[in-house]
Amino acid sequence: QVQLVESGGGLVQAGGSLRLSCAASGRTFSSYAMGWFRQTPGKEREFVARISRSGASTSYADSVKGRFTISRDNAKTTVDLQMNSLKPEDTAVYYCAADRSYYSTRWHNYDYWGQGTQVTVSS
Repeated sequence: QVQLVESGGGLVQAGGSLRLSCAASGRTFSSYAMGWFRQTPGKEREFVARISRSGASTSYADSVKGRFTISRDNAKTTVDLQMNSLKPEDTAVYYCAADRSYYSTRWHNYDYWGQGTQVTVSS
């Protein structure tokens, strides 16, 4: 089992940057693909970014491509999301998640979730 704890959310002005971090417990972190998702009230959880088990492969939602960067450190069992050029529409609760079996953009394929961290971007 993997426990995930996100940190780094907050309030930022449009055009600013934030770095989210997700700390994972457990000795098998490198066996999980990792993803970041976000959710706003009344909407389905939305894919943001994913990274493969080794970190060699990444992909992003079109809405964040070129602005966000996902990375992982298997030795430290962390996965980060660097968010630049933030927009008000990036406002959401951000979740990191661990995927044991796939390398997926679909939230229901992920097995473990953090509690979420709020990101608010003011205009």
